[in-house]
Amino acid sequence: MDAATIAVLIHISLEILVIMRVILRPHREPTSRLAWIVVVVTLPVIGILAYLLLGEVNIGRRRVARMQKVIDSLPKLSNDTCPQETLQAQIPDIYDHLFRVGRSISGYSPVGGNSGQLLADSNTTINRMVEDIDSAQDHVHLLFYIWLPDQNGCKIIDALKRAAERGVKCRAMVDGLGSRILIKSPYWNEMTAAGIHTAVALPIGNPLLRPFVGRIDLRNHRKIVVIDHNITYCGSQNCADPEFRIKPRYAPWVDAVIRFQGPVARQNQHLFISDWMTYVDEDLSSLLSTPITPAETGLPAQVVGTGPTVRYSAMPELFESLIHSARRELVITTPYYVPNESMQDAICATAYRGIDTKIIFPARNDSRIVGAASHSYYEELLQAGVKIYEYEGGLLHTKSLTLDGDVTLIGSANMDRRSFDLNYENNILFYDPALTQSIRERQQEYMAASKEVTAEAVAAWSMARRLKNNAIAMLGPVL
Repeated sequence: MDAATIAVLIHISLEILVIMRVILRPHREPTSRLAWIVVVVTLPVIGILAYLLLGEVNIGRRRVARMQKVIDSLPKLSNDTCPQETLQAQIPDIYDHLFRVGRSISGYSPVGGNSGQLLADSNTTINRMVEDIDSAQDHVHLLFYIWLPDQNGCKIIDALKRAAERGVKCRAMVDGLGSRILIKSPYWNEMTAAGIHTAVALPIGNPLLRPFVGRIDLRNHRKIVVIDHNITYCGSQNCADPEFRIKPRYAPWVDAVIRFQGPVARQNQHLFISDWMTYVDEDLSSLLSTPITPAETGLPAQVVGTGPTVRYSAMPELFESLIHSARRELVITTPYYVPNESMQDAICATAYRGIDTKIIFPARNDSRIVGAASHSYYEELLQAGVKIYEYEGGLLHTKSLTLDGDVTLIGSANMDRRSFDLNYENNILFYDPALTQSIRERQQEYMAASKEVTAEAVAAWSMARRLKNNAIAMLGPVL
């Protein structure tokens, strides 16, 4: 037997072993298994390496163990200051099951006594954060996926320096990949020198060795701000200028952020602390025992944190529960749409039920691959009666869902497989017709600046375009 034959036999044996691993791996949709098997079989050597490096959700055993130890050590959040009976009175029975789904994911119950304000735009959001940081008396906690050393990024840095100088505890955390420009800039060391405690989530380290201890593309995509136990922000915005100078051709980035006051800030605090203590040897658990007093009246809200170490399919479950619950209207905005089959079916079924169903996407996506995959779903959505709009005023980055004018989900999670399987995300689910109306009006503004996509326009796409879109979508579970 010559060397070439031996090499072929070894390769075939490896392919069989990897295919068996693909088939036996838990928590995989059949389409995902099939896509990876195609890659392994059709791309000699490269397909095997691709699966071993990118085919499984793995952030490293040590990191998972430490994260679980931190979560187990933190005090459980209770509703002692906001009794469950009061919460049930605030949430209509028809929506109670939605908050039960949220609680099953993160363990956070909905808490009442909150207020919320939808901020006008990205610059207004940063300016309001600066005001709150300048007024902080005890602590400021920030976590961003992308933090750039641009005008808005430096505004926050300067505000943190001022707060640290007057004795406020400031902790700033960023994702190792998304904020690599800031981490490598002089500003990062200046922050530390000024007394700001800094940390990096999911650090890259040596990019050649990193894949062997965990996937390099598992990221902390959260955007969390907590100030003095009582103020928190939630939405899609990173800490950067809307011009987003690392991708200026798609600018401006169009985001939506709500500033909350009340007990829901404690839940975002819990999420931040669990991330912080995973990477920093600093026990912050005492901050979760500080008494908080909710307002006598206020909206019920609930933080939902998801990620690759949280229950599998948690984010799709929440999205689909909301979608199936629509009785009058469902409006969704998302920049990245690569759904699993059940989510696509849920949206189509909602439109078939006669529900006024609308989805708003950016007209130009900063990811051509995701944009092409998204387009592959248009025909089926339109046939079901879903109205599709493409926003033309920049890159619509807002991740929002409004349900029957009463319930809103807002936060960092996209309707794509990265947010479902690979990213740590944070969202807030709330019931409040008034604040939901503010979100609904913002969504209407997006539609007014959009072009509605028609079935005739999609039918006129060339065969080459259809082939590209469908081929990319077919590899969605891989990409």
